[in-house]
Amino acid sequence: MNDVKLWEESVSIPTYTLSEPDKNPMFLEKRAYQGSSGKVYPLPVIDGLTDERVDKAYRAVYLENRYLKIMILPELGGRIQRALDKTNNYDFVYYNRVIKPALVGLAGPWISGGIEFNWPQHHRPSTYAPLDYELESGEGGRKTLWCGETDRMYGTRSVVGFTLYPESAYLEIHGRLSNPTDLSQTFLWWANPAVSVNEHTFSVFPSDVKAVMDHGKRAVSTYPIATGEYYKMDYSAGVDISRYGNIPVPTSYMAHRSDYDFMGNYDESLEAGLLHVADHHISPGKKQWTWGNGDFGKAWDRNLTDEDGPYIELMTGVFTDNQPDFTWLNPHEEKVFTQYFMPYKKAGRVRNATREAALNWTFAEGKGTIILYTTAVRDNAEISIEKEGKILWTTKASPSPENPVTLKADLPVNSDRGLTISVRSAEGDLLVDFTVKEESYEPLPDPAATLPPPEELASAEELFLAGLHLEQYRHASYEPEAYYREGLRRFPDDMRLNDAYGLLLYRRGCFAESEEYFRKAVKRESWLTANPYTGLNRLHLGQSLFMQGRYDEASDVFYKATWCEDAQSVGFYYLACLSSRKRQWKEGQDFLDRSLTYNAHNTKALIFKAALRRVSGRDIDSLLAQCREVDRLNPGLLFESGASSLGGDENLYLDLALDYERAGLFRDALKI
Repeated sequence: MNDVKLWEESVSIPTYTLSEPDKNPMFLEKRAYQGSSGKVYPLPVIDGLTDERVDKAYRAVYLENRYLKIMILPELGGRIQRALDKTNNYDFVYYNRVIKPALVGLAGPWISGGIEFNWPQHHRPSTYAPLDYELESGEGGRKTLWCGETDRMYGTRSVVGFTLYPESAYLEIHGRLSNPTDLSQTFLWWANPAVSVNEHTFSVFPSDVKAVMDHGKRAVSTYPIATGEYYKMDYSAGVDISRYGNIPVPTSYMAHRSDYDFMGNYDESLEAGLLHVADHHISPGKKQWTWGNGDFGKAWDRNLTDEDGPYIELMTGVFTDNQPDFTWLNPHEEKVFTQYFMPYKKAGRVRNATREAALNWTFAEGKGTIILYTTAVRDNAEISIEKEGKILWTTKASPSPENPVTLKADLPVNSDRGLTISVRSAEGDLLVDFTVKEESYEPLPDPAATLPPPEELASAEELFLAGLHLEQYRHASYEPEAYYREGLRRFPDDMRLNDAYGLLLYRRGCFAESEEYFRKAVKRESWLTANPYTGLNRLHLGQSLFMQGRYDEASDVFYKATWCEDAQSVGFYYLACLSSRKRQWKEGQDFLDRSLTYNAHNTKALIFKAALRRVSGRDIDSLLAQCREVDRLNPGLLFESGASSLGGDENLYLDLALDYERAGLFRDALKI
């Protein structure tokens, strides 16, 4: 089997039923959840479980090639339910054969196993809800399942592609996170693979991970040997906490830092494991979570499965390295990333891994041992060892996903420090390498300090940054308003504090009240110059005026805001809305062209431009093709394409209708 198969079918999975969602909206802003606010409105909350087990049919999507078979459930948050290495019949993620929810999720039900994708908050608000999806056959025989959704809490959007290639033993995950709203929003993304564990399993963190931290960086431990107290456990004797069997209580730890692109786990009894690979500059998060190898953990095993035993979670964070650790998405902005999940075998605690290969290296008494696993057949790969530019040893081998190779090297050195082991394909492409570095001592990082109350902060800058931090991290108990208001009491003309507090009021729908603070910010930035370095204060003032229906005033302010690059994409979009409301279709399209110059992947502007071309009687196919390349499940794309459905969430229709209403396209808004 050299091709990739992609299909969907109905599967029956034993499932424990839930109570009905609470019919009343739940306002849970003060609930602490995973270190941030447990707010879920407007999502419904399910707070009841049953003991009733039924066989339930799910629509499953499968990806399969000669090495891997992947099962994905779009009905349950787009999770990977099963990932099987066909070469050794090894489930390289935890395969839970039953859907047995517990009330762990942000909105209630959550299930263990597989790979859960947590976005825009942990655990995913829609982790137990259906997503829109579409199947695609691509160039070179690759096949992709696309899943997409718009978060109901903040309006941010995710589109994720799961791709399998014909001759590669890895699953590629391509993500696009975007913010179609007109305000900055925050998010985090943690892929959450579970793996089966026993007394023979350990987590594989890179060798430069010397310290790990708790949620919110509140506590710190050395790694892999813990030597102090962590999670109220005494590890002073020196305990290897990379091994599941050594951790008796529920415990999280996240890598303090690493310059490597991989993490994973390994089962010594099966000589097999899981690896995750992603660029550490974009994906710095490396985490292990366990319920603990004790009575409490075993009780939770029974809560979450009927037969499949204990597991740990090996979470991988994109644009984040801790929980909570949120990143900003500015209005109409997108962030993209790629992750790889793959099985590996025979190689143990690898020293480095890429999507092409995993490499282990040991050395003693002048003899080195290389174990090499590759994710494709690599005939006549060249393996070499060099030091200071001089090649000390080289050979050729033909590793593959079915047959990793073990190589022995006699070397004329007493120490392997400074050695570089490189693996290249027969064509000369670097597959993986590893350089043995001198061990260096690094002091443990300090745990995070508690934020002082507003009156104890000395400067306007500290008060502004404190309030911004609380907004960014969705704090459950501290209010950003307290810091902004204290700052404005002491520094009433401060530009940043006025803009930040104005935005806080604007988010609450207090548009007239927000105007006062935006005008103060604009006045302050114009103290010495009429042409300031940022257009954001004017952009926010223009949005406030727009929402008050004062369109002529808003137009003047938006024009001046677009003098600065940071306001041009959104500012020109709003100017296009104002032109469209006057039925000035050509001018509106010109403004959208200028908006798209600064943000070519702005699907909101692409769809708006298509709508204006349509009402002008012009062809829109090329614009729809552009949008489809970015977000093939976009509700606006589906509407402009004449689709009978815009997706499974009726709220998407309301959001899209409001976009058309803003542009004065009232008939389209009513139709939607």
